[in-house]
Amino acid sequence: MSTGNPGIDPLLGLRAPQDPACDVFLTGPVFLDIIFTGLDSAPVRGTESWARGMGSSPGGVANMATALARLGLRTSLAAAFGDDHYGEYCWDALEQGEHVDLSMSRTVPGWHSPVTVSMAYEGERTMVSHGHEAPDPGPSGVPGRTLPSCPPRARAAIASLTPGRSEPWVAEAARNGATLFADVGWDESGRWDLDALPDLGHCLAFLPNAEEAMRYTRTDCPRAAAHALAERVPLAVVTLGADGAYAVDGATGAAASVPAIDVEALDPTGAGDVFVAGFVTGTLAGWPLADRLAFAGLTAALSVQEFGGSLSAPGWAEVAAWWQQVRTFAEQDPAALERYAFLEELLPATSRAWPLRRAVPTIGFRQCKDK
Repeated sequence: MSTGNPGIDPLLGLRAPQDPACDVFLTGPVFLDIIFTGLDSAPVRGTESWARGMGSSPGGVANMATALARLGLRTSLAAAFGDDHYGEYCWDALEQGEHVDLSMSRTVPGWHSPVTVSMAYEGERTMVSHGHEAPDPGPSGVPGRTLPSCPPRARAAIASLTPGRSEPWVAEAARNGATLFADVGWDESGRWDLDALPDLGHCLAFLPNAEEAMRYTRTDCPRAAAHALAERVPLAVVTLGADGAYAVDGATGAAASVPAIDVEALDPTGAGDVFVAGFVTGTLAGWPLADRLAFAGLTAALSVQEFGGSLSAPGWAEVAAWWQQVRTFAEQDPAALERYAFLEELLPATSRAWPLRRAVPTIGFRQCKDK
């Protein structure tokens, strides 16, 4: 599945013998994603539509786990997997292909894997999903497995906040010294109440999109929303879509803004997850706030040029190939190049041409054997 990591460890100079073995811990549902691309329009009822492209890959929380692992972070995922072929494929793709630690995950007998079908067209996507919540293994858990309420020691953890719900593992991770990052989904209740996100109080950074940020803060400007959120969390990061991202450091009041990279988007699936992974990488590496925003935006921009969530997550080889390519443009804006000059010391020399193929977009081929 992975195209391989060219030996880059973004935390190499920061590692010490007493550090936790895990860089980032996360938990959540894993889906099998089936993505159709190359649709000219939305499917019409009563007709058959043909897509020019298709891919399959682990989705859901696997998008972010893959993105983190491809950026060189030691990633641990706690998730339930079905004992069907879909679950087996997703497990192998993450553990063998992406080297994600699944020691805290479990296979659930008789439970089928959740599935999402995503149709990408006109730069947007439409999704249809099916699945059932995994059965609770009970207080004793599964033999040989640890429940997410007891997360491993980690440098960082990423929580997806749900209004009205508190996850015990979040507070436990914070007590164990992890730096917490949080994103949030759409509030189906319509309340948009920050007090309904109790785990936010454990988090260093909160990364909503512009619409979510404005609704939670009752503001009509994403930047004003970021400043309002910075009164509740040490670091507020608001993604602005085609306008880039804006962040406010609540401790210092400093703000940073980075424009988006203009790309031709094929499929936006998982771009938000890739952005978070890029920002977490830069934060753990100790980069300046503007560099973190720029890197997160770059990784997200690279991801939307490929289809699929985890399929499209870029690694350092893709970042290096992009950096090599953009410097060859005769009319390139010098100020834009300067914004990404921090990459120069991070990236390996590369002779691989742009664009790079990330992964094989199918569940698997049979191995042919000579007779």
